Amino acid sequence: MTYFSELAGKKVLVTGGNKGIGKDIALAFAKLGADVVIAGRDEGTLISTVEELRSYNSNCTFVKADMQQVESIRSMVDFAQENLGGLDVVINNAGINIPKPAMEVTEDDWDRVLDTNLKGTFFCAQQAGKYMIPKNKGKIINIVSQMAFVGYIKRSAYCSSKGGAVQLTKALAVEWAPHQIKVNAVAPTFIQTEFTENMFADQSFYHDVLSRIPLGALAKPSDVTGAVLFLASDLANFITGETIRVDGGWTAI
Repeated sequence: MTYFSELAGKKVLVTGGNKGIGKDIALAFAKLGADVVIAGRDEGTLISTVEELRSYNSNCTFVKADMQQVESIRSMVDFAQENLGGLDVVINNAGINIPKPAMEVTEDDWDRVLDTNLKGTFFCAQQAGKYMIPKNKGKIINIVSQMAFVGYIKRSAYCSSKGGAVQLTKALAVEWAPHQIKVNAVAPTFIQTEFTENMFADQSFYHDVLSRIPLGALAKPSDVTGAVLFLASDLANFITGETIRVDGGWTAI
């Protein structure tokens, strides 16, 4: 048996699939033969990423979407369903963080973080459920964060949004279990990507983060992708309502 071979031909939507973790996840599915729609706001990176995806599977495309706008989310899911001819797996990966001391967080900061990371995740799942419930089958995987389980400086809104997303994962898993829809989450620690280079240019911050990770390194996008592929595969068919922490042991302390 070839692991994850059953993912070939699956119909997959990845939000925020044009950059970072989402791009790595989308590429992994395409390499395994899954048909993938990626969604994001930046058309340039959407186009370039789809070109990469199509080098592995020509049945891949993109849709522009704003995860802070409910109608845009619904249109995104409808597009994926219609373009792919079905929807087997939805990866709620799109998310933002606006790091600020709690006393400096504005109402707009709060709304942008919560609307994207929590509200957007819910309404994407809800619209996917519209298609998955009638066929009694589907998998929804939410990319959350270790910050759902621990506190950290300058992340009051982010921690709140990701903690809510973990509870949302459980609530949907319980409610949709009779329809055989599995809802799970993956909670990464800090990820080493080109987008976090500036953040880790602050050496004191970098060393503080490393000091909290027993494995002594930052995670890579592929570490998160491995957990996502597992949850999407038949290996995880009896798992629902769970969050896999890809955190190098941070939350084990």
